[in-house]
Amino acid sequence: MLSVLILIPLLGALAVSLWPGQLSSATAKVISGLTLGLSLAWVVGLATQFNLTTPGLQFEELLPWVEPLGLSYRLGLDGLSLPLLVVNSLLGLVAIYISDPHLHRSRLYYVLLLLINSAVAGAFLSANLLLFFIFYELELIPLYLLIAIWGGPRRGYAATKFLIYTALSGVLILGAFLGLVWLSGNTSFDYDSRLATALPLMQQVVLLVALLIGFGIKVPLVPFHTWLPDAHVEASTPVSVLLAGVLLKLGTYGLVRFGLGLFPEAWMALAPWLATWAAISVLYGSLAAIAQLDMKKMVAYSSIGHMGYVLLAAAASTPLSIVGTVFQMVSHGLISALLFLLVGVVYHTTGTRDLAVLRGLLNPERGLPFVGSLMILGVMASAGIPGMVGFISEFLVFRGSFLIFPVQTLLCMVGSGLTAVYFLLLVNRAFFWPVGHCFACGHSPTRCGFAPCAVA
Repeated sequence: MLSVLILIPLLGALAVSLWPGQLSSATAKVISGLTLGLSLAWVVGLATQFNLTTPGLQFEELLPWVEPLGLSYRLGLDGLSLPLLVVNSLLGLVAIYISDPHLHRSRLYYVLLLLINSAVAGAFLSANLLLFFIFYELELIPLYLLIAIWGGPRRGYAATKFLIYTALSGVLILGAFLGLVWLSGNTSFDYDSRLATALPLMQQVVLLVALLIGFGIKVPLVPFHTWLPDAHVEASTPVSVLLAGVLLKLGTYGLVRFGLGLFPEAWMALAPWLATWAAISVLYGSLAAIAQLDMKKMVAYSSIGHMGYVLLAAAASTPLSIVGTVFQMVSHGLISALLFLLVGVVYHTTGTRDLAVLRGLLNPERGLPFVGSLMILGVMASAGIPGMVGFISEFLVFRGSFLIFPVQTLLCMVGSGLTAVYFLLLVNRAFFWPVGHCFACGHSPTRCGFAPCAVA
């Protein structure tokens, strides 16, 4: 049941790569879309059979693999991985749908997208530490190639930076997994929440710190975030949708599954520091977003801030906050995917993402009124307006964390308020402000000395 989610995209990638003769971009797109449509239908079918009252892993699969290394093919599904699998299949299908039908080197492009979908599904399903690491690393090279080949002018720099950061993340995670199994005297890497119980607290803290930095790079959390804005700005719109909506969730998933799940005692010891780290990331990401004039970079920095909510809720570790982590991961995946998609439409139509240039896009005659309306809904959801999915996740996070870490929670709530500030700047400048007028003073460019006026 679970292996099918890994095999369907792999078989689709095999079909695209081995298709006889000349394969047009449109045909490759149709094959890939049908493949991920089948994958989405399968995971929805799994969700209908999932027993919400049963804790632990369901639909488990176990196949001995490399027993001397403790590596087994063990898969399992629970309430943490199920919604993320749905998001993975859904946004993978969206990424294929919005891809350019006349793309150059389309065969390779769609193969890489399908490989990423398969690797992410395998990571979310893995119940063996080494197996998770293998799938975690498998998505690295396809994403690097997607940025390096189909990215913007500085795609080589952005892709290399992403590769270096993520490779370092993998080294730290693998070192923590090896140290945990070796120090605990086990011979198997199968996931077991009791693996670290016999270790001294100091050893647990050292291993947990390695995991925190490793997954913190992937999330990303400040100060390991610098690869993300560059990767988003240079990546194409479908790749940005996958990067923000799915791939960043590997980091938050790892923090909850392996950080909190394997080292609960050490996690509690570091919890105040983790909550403070979360507040710093939220505030930094929000303030950095306010300073941006590139729409895509603004949305990228907003992701840094919103991922900090997950760490705050995980640090509190109350039943309500843990539910909030799952809601936040899912809601951010959907909201950020929508925002990057709309930014891509604006760039494709106008040729720019510069907020110092864009004006009046909500104008029904000369603008993009439908895109503007969706953008307003997206930023409202991201700002946590009641009635939107972002409000549900943020309410659960803040309500579940406040009694444990009141100061850090209040600081994160300030960051939530700042979300409204920078997204209001975005929609006001790009969609509402009259064409030919300066957003700083309201005058026409000829009556104002403000620098962006000369550009406008």
